[in-house]
Amino acid sequence: MSVITPYSNSAKGKKEQVAEMFDNIAPKYDFLNHFLSFGIDKIWRRKAIRLLLKHAPANILDVATGTADFAIESLKTGAQQIVGVDISEEMLGIGRTKVERLGAAHRITLHKGDAEGLGFSDNYFEAVTVAFGVRNFENLRKGLEELFRVLKPGGMVCILEFSKPVSFPVKQLYSFYSFYILPILGRLFSKDNSAYRYLPKSVEKFPDGKEFLDVLKNSGFRETRQYRQTFGVATIYTAIKQTNEFVQT
Repeated sequence: MSVITPYSNSAKGKKEQVAEMFDNIAPKYDFLNHFLSFGIDKIWRRKAIRLLLKHAPANILDVATGTADFAIESLKTGAQQIVGVDISEEMLGIGRTKVERLGAAHRITLHKGDAEGLGFSDNYFEAVTVAFGVRNFENLRKGLEELFRVLKPGGMVCILEFSKPVSFPVKQLYSFYSFYILPILGRLFSKDNSAYRYLPKSVEKFPDGKEFLDVLKNSGFRETRQYRQTFGVATIYTAIKQTNEFVQT
């Protein structure tokens, strides 16, 4: 399967291109995110965090944290340690400002980092979250295996990602908006002409639904579930790292 990258004429790898893209659009990212989704992305995040509440994680890793919206929403779980990592320093800078304004810097820390090479010990976090980030992993399987590695046995991964509607007429309307309207609006407000052309292409190629659940299972996760949102425009995926129990005889 061909790799979808933001800049077709660049010699850089996907990881470097994604970092460059988010550095470019960081100043307008929050505005465009909420504007282009009509604010529904906030509802998706709230629903995703509700699924974590019953697990009451003491610490959470938010991968591809961007400007820290998901990390900030994670405060509602009661977790005392929330660590966000992202490959874009410009996005992280905006996120740190938001966290400081909330007075939450004692609970949320943000670091530059790579999802496919996380600098944390095995079995460290009680929950791992990703919002609109796994689609941008250069190696999806490797990234998911890293999430699995740093997650404690019994811990939950919660992933929010765009998906493809399948029902008429939502499928057709969503496709038209994504490939024709969204790039024009993105270009008007963002200095990066490629970013919002890359978005629908990356969604189209992403293995969503049951296919993504299978990738999660192949990465070691169990109890995989999906929760389709807004006619299938986005999906919340959850999975558990099972506890290994050894019985002595």
